[in-house]
Amino acid sequence: MKKTAREKLEVDNDLPKIKKAPPNWGGGKMVIAHPTEFDALLKKVRKGKLITLDQVRDFMAKKHKADICCPMTAGIFINISAHAAEEDLLEGKKRITPYWRYLKSKGELNEKFPGGIKAHKKKLEEEGHKVVQKGKRFFVFEFEKRLVKETSLK
Repeated sequence: MKKTAREKLEVDNDLPKIKKAPPNWGGGKMVIAHPTEFDALLKKVRKGKLITLDQVRDFMAKKHKADICCPMTAGIFINISAHAAEEDLLEGKKRITPYWRYLKSKGELNEKFPGGIKAHKKKLEEEGHKVVQKGKRFFVFEFEKRLVKETSLK
């Protein structure tokens, strides 16, 4: 039987763990954080604010005293958090993880979120953000002005 996103998010595993980062990612110590850590971080991003993948990874690396946070697992775990939030919504929960406030690097929307770009864009625009299209990709206009400050994440 297939696991729900919530089950994947709350999985009991040996994370977080520190590993040696591959040379192509700069070497040093790399953290693979637990999926619930990403979910908890996204919950701290208030309405009107945004957070990028780079900020998330920097936060996790500092939290675990590592040089970097694994970029592959970070993206996967944020996606799991988004899908778990949508499961919560379907179950009638009112307060869910505001995953739509997360953007890929350079302010880009995430096509892998529930409902794809269309749904991500709608949620951001409902919070007052302007979304622009550049070629086939979508970005939040002047997203840098809305980025969350690291101090509000602690």
